[in-house]
Amino acid sequence: MRRSLFRTPAARAIHHQPRNSFTHSPPKCHPELAPASQSTDADEPSPRPKPPPFRFESGISLYAKRTPRPFPPPFLSPPSGSFSDPLSTHHRSRDRRPAFVNGELIRGYTNGDDAVYYSDQFIGANDGVGAWSTRPGGHAGLWSRLILHFWALETEQDASRARSPGQTYEPNPVQCLQKAYEQTLEATSGPNECQGTTTASGALLHFQHADADPAAPATPLLYVTNLGDSQVLVLRPRDSDLVYKTTEQWHWFDCPRQLGTNSPDTPLENAVMDKIDIEENDVVLAMSDGVIDNLWEHEIIESVVTSIRKWEDGQGGESSGDRRGGAGGGMKFVAEELMQAAKVIATDPFAESPFMEHAVEEGLAMEGGKLDDISVVAALCRRNKG
Repeated sequence: MRRSLFRTPAARAIHHQPRNSFTHSPPKCHPELAPASQSTDADEPSPRPKPPPFRFESGISLYAKRTPRPFPPPFLSPPSGSFSDPLSTHHRSRDRRPAFVNGELIRGYTNGDDAVYYSDQFIGANDGVGAWSTRPGGHAGLWSRLILHFWALETEQDASRARSPGQTYEPNPVQCLQKAYEQTLEATSGPNECQGTTTASGALLHFQHADADPAAPATPLLYVTNLGDSQVLVLRPRDSDLVYKTTEQWHWFDCPRQLGTNSPDTPLENAVMDKIDIEENDVVLAMSDGVIDNLWEHEIIESVVTSIRKWEDGQGGESSGDRRGGAGGGMKFVAEELMQAAKVIATDPFAESPFMEHAVEEGLAMEGGKLDDISVVAALCRRNKG
């Protein structure tokens, strides 16, 4: 990636709150000593969490402009099994098996200097500033992955309260991103010091009731958070309509707001969060700038709508069951088609592109697409059964 780096030293203190707090409570009677008429905690099974009324059905597609750099210890290397093993184990492949958090399937991937993530309720795309690869100790891919990893975990822990009976819950993805940022600063300092910066964008699927009446039918509500020039789009394919898109944040041309080394930006000060009323079968896209710098908005909409229609007609791979609106695995096909469309422009030195247009407006000599990491997460809003 070709972006500017912040070269002024950053001197700021991050105050970390303890992750666990302890409160004193009245002593409880030991179960074995409790009177027969007294109920105990063991006699009262905890209620089963109620699943949210809506979920994401997601797919991803990735293109890296160069081979991703290996992660340094301790982020990649497993411990050595014997003294004969090499101290560095970067030659070993990473575990890419699906992971589960609270029974929910989650996936996170690194793509060049980008990182993407998806689960049933949250999707994200971070764009690491690749210029750090030319500096000693620089690793933009690590920064984009760690911040998105911690952000997803904080969001999941925050949302767990929504599944507790009797608990009111208002998502706060900016606060979750702030905690993720602080954890990444801590993880990349000291003996594991790695420099880098990344943009951040994510979409959290929640719900609401009309007039705040719990008895009213639930409708989907999207919390979109953005810092930098990655982008979240919400499309309504049946109408070929754009419902929402984030606005890029820049310091100057080709230097977006970013989190990390020497950057003055922080989530609490600079991230923007919007609440978007969406509908079932709306498509939410989280994309790095490798897409939006090579495709205009109308081209993105056309690609998604055309891909869904192809999928409904039986094209795009094996699937059984409902294909309407891109269901049944269609989001993988949508993401793949969109990535390929952006790649065609990115690798064409004579193509016209949005990035070329912006460069010319800045008085810079620029022609063709912008070769960059291309990351797409496509998510279909679906109603949970039951």
